[in-house]
Amino acid sequence: MYSYFEGKLVQKTPTYAIIDCNGVGYMINISLHTFSKIKDEEKCKLFTHLAIKEDAHTLFGFYDQEERILFRHLISVSGVGTNTARMMLSSLSPIEITQAIISNNVSALQSIKGIGGKTAQRIILDLKDKISKISGDVEILHIEHNTKREEALSALVMLGFNKIVVEKMLDKIIRSESANITVEQLIKQALKNL
Repeated sequence: MYSYFEGKLVQKTPTYAIIDCNGVGYMINISLHTFSKIKDEEKCKLFTHLAIKEDAHTLFGFYDQEERILFRHLISVSGVGTNTARMMLSSLSPIEITQAIISNNVSALQSIKGIGGKTAQRIILDLKDKISKISGDVEILHIEHNTKREEALSALVMLGFNKIVVEKMLDKIIRSESANITVEQLIKQALKNL
């Protein structure tokens, strides 16, 4: 429902931030990873996830989309709720969690408070393939690339190309090109190779 909030950072604690957006203050739960990234910037932008339960609507905020994507993958695993996922992102960086999942490192996930052996194994089993597709083995694609990738993917699918074929092609181009590639260049290169 809400993609991001951008405004004045009114208050910041290790567990939440309050952002003033045109006179409305939003309390957004954050991880320690996001806490360390936002520093004390006057203007702040947090990508968000709205969790709706019977008794509460809770906003979770992330410094970048990469962390939000990982959070959403984590909460898709049976037995991992929003607070557990936030605890994971507070204990380990997104890259460390991703590497632990890809390399079947159960002990790294078990080192997080509230994650037992069975839950760690379920996380690895459920997410290894999904995370591998996103990260390209252990190399994490920068979020800037993910944003460009999503824009290019959307454009190419609208042009009638098969989504799975396009995803593979874009991942291949992103891995081989520099970080400065634009969305337009990405689309043009994909069109040449499709």
